[in-house]
Amino acid sequence: MKVIIPVAGAGVDLRPHSYTQPKALIPLAGKTVLGIIVDQLKEVGLNEFVFVIGYLGEKIYNYISEKHPDIKAHFITQENRKGVGHAVSLTRKIVGDDEMLIALGDTICEYDIQSVLNNQFSMIGVRKTDNPRDFGVVEIDGDVIESVIEKPQIPKSNLAMVGVYKIKESSLLFDCLEENIAKGVVTKKQITITDAIACMIEKGVKFEPFKVDNWFDAGNKESLLSSNAILIKKYGVQTHTEEYEESVIIDPVSIGAGCTIKNSILGPNVTLGENTIIERSIVSNSIIGAFTNLSDIVLVDSLIGGDTLLKGKKRILNVGENTTIDLG
Repeated sequence: MKVIIPVAGAGVDLRPHSYTQPKALIPLAGKTVLGIIVDQLKEVGLNEFVFVIGYLGEKIYNYISEKHPDIKAHFITQENRKGVGHAVSLTRKIVGDDEMLIALGDTICEYDIQSVLNNQFSMIGVRKTDNPRDFGVVEIDGDVIESVIEKPQIPKSNLAMVGVYKIKESSLLFDCLEENIAKGVVTKKQITITDAIACMIEKGVKFEPFKVDNWFDAGNKESLLSSNAILIKKYGVQTHTEEYEESVIIDPVSIGAGCTIKNSILGPNVTLGENTIIERSIVSNSIIGAFTNLSDIVLVDSLIGGDTLLKGKKRILNVGENTTIDLG
């Protein structure tokens, strides 16, 4: 089985960070989104990966080469971002007739991977959602998926597809993708996996759903910080206050190698990239990139890129009794 991970998206909702860093490589709980996905799949023995890269694709290549030299990795460039379906269609020569697992590179899902791999049918990961119009949704009859539709205006189901697909009939998926591309079948101007799966179902392929226990989206700042707060409890590095000069560390936090923290309060739910310096500051519920320098500042619910310098204001006060001061 081959693993297909599309990571060519521009990450519009994560700008300005995605101007210089693929969203799949944004720090998360001491790791990266892509790193967590690859680690999950390696644990069950999957070893051959196809990464569909685009904008800033060289950073994906360098990251995988450095952090995961033990896997067999292929890289395909999607020159024009026409959707996930188009990205997957580019992998046909590498995949051939082999089964494949497609996992979107900006979404972390926790599920019984081995059970999915062992199932005799093609499968789609699903989870109930309050806003199904924002996702591809499935309609189920018993244990079988009857139909799929991408971002319906009037959803008939609240079961959203979370971005993980196990495909046994790979050749037929590629045929359906190429057929849709030739016919100009698009949804929201994108060539989608959903439309190709609908084609496969029409041709008699049986898909079963599998429920995802946890679903972490890294598509925008708010969802990234929320995912960090949850995942940091699983992946975060527990720290000890005596390691840092005159500072208080409130777990859970993840502190990268080579960080310096002085006279500060850090946490909870903070991820620091490596070689970051924090002095006389308070930081909570935030992600701070590597080689960043913060001083005299208070940050809450913040996402700060790497190689950044942030300085606040120092205030020296001599205040008498019965006084009210609002520093704003």
